[in-house]
Amino acid sequence: MSELPPDLMRLGTIVTYLRHELGRAERALAAAEATAAAAAAARSRPRPDAPAWVIEQGIGDGRPPVSVHAGDCWDRGRRWRPLSAEEARRALSEGVTACTHCRPDTALGVID
Repeated sequence: MSELPPDLMRLGTIVTYLRHELGRAERALAAAEATAAAAAAARSRPRPDAPAWVIEQGIGDGRPPVSVHAGDCWDRGRRWRPLSAEEARRALSEGVTACTHCRPDTALGVID
């Protein structure tokens, strides 16, 4: 026995309703696919290059410099800003500590 009604008018109503719901489902699927594609595109963008040199900054008043690091150093901390090679040399010559792991003083030729 069929679960659908036998008469033409009720069958037409059911088909109209199902077409409407199918359209809603297809629009929702298209939106979800577009969101997934945008997320995949964002993930596939290359990360910006790490700066060559960074200075780790302290906390508190004026955020004094703590140490100079190579840009890809694993121990550079969270509070840092990029430096040019000349700025890094100047900071090292002014007494800012060189990182003991990446040794920017050696790489920049600033050894006391």
